[in-house]
Amino acid sequence: MWHLGVDLGGTKIEVAVLDPDGHECLRRRVPTPQGNYAATVEAVGELVESAEQALGVRCTVGVGTPGAISPATGLIKNANSTCLNGRALGEDLTRRLGREVRLANDANCLALSEAADGAAAGAATVFAVILGTGTGGGIVVDGRLLTGANTIAGEWGHNPLPWPRDEERPGPVCYCGRHGCLETFISGSGLARDHAATSSGGLAAQEIVRRAAAGDAAARATLDRHADRLARGLASVINVLDPEVIVLGGGLSNLPGLCATVSERWGEYVFSDRVDTRLVTAQHGDSSGVRGAARLWTD
Repeated sequence: MWHLGVDLGGTKIEVAVLDPDGHECLRRRVPTPQGNYAATVEAVGELVESAEQALGVRCTVGVGTPGAISPATGLIKNANSTCLNGRALGEDLTRRLGREVRLANDANCLALSEAADGAAAGAATVFAVILGTGTGGGIVVDGRLLTGANTIAGEWGHNPLPWPRDEERPGPVCYCGRHGCLETFISGSGLARDHAATSSGGLAAQEIVRRAAAGDAAARATLDRHADRLARGLASVINVLDPEVIVLGGGLSNLPGLCATVSERWGEYVFSDRVDTRLVTAQHGDSSGVRGAARLWTD
């Protein structure tokens, strides 16, 4: 059976097709229609159909999306792509494509992909993290996604920053309506906001990294604070879940030396005399989300 995955992101929609042996055969992407739900559904439909036409096959369809499906209403909730919230995305895509469509949170798709044949292959318990525009998480246990009773398993980005310093309270306002969510500190936008608040001028994450490498003290301090906050956040996950492997994905996972720095620091916060959890970057990079979406039919 052929499996097609869709990564429905805030800026791009990507599809990938896996053949019956799990090999990737095709990949395409288009920009996400900003703030336009109907156009987004149509863009997904057209991408799926064009991919199938190109290969001459009919596929199962799995979709990785921001947020989660509410078990109470069946509608999307908690998506930072806010035009999806309150929408019956699964039903609308099923109607548009004329077949059942499986949906999962994009971080869950990352976790499933990396646990199946990526950086966490063979691990019994995997926690996967997206460090991008937002901050999401997904959990795989014995090769299966853990979604939870409220479909929010792994949503660590909307817990408070652990062990906050005085200057970190009450924390920035989050789109969820609360202050000080971990996402507001360790996401890409959180990194840029923190640098702007402690130095002159607003810079994107890539420029902060470039300046730090060139010896800029303020940029180095920003990256140091980010690593320490990430170490605190992941330590709280280890204290609850105690995974064998934590996988970092998303744009900020590529920060130089991030895994090593965080691994050196989280021991201060983990409730153990040593930490055996491995911290690694996603083997499939930004392809993990779409690959995991395709694997929703093999989970």
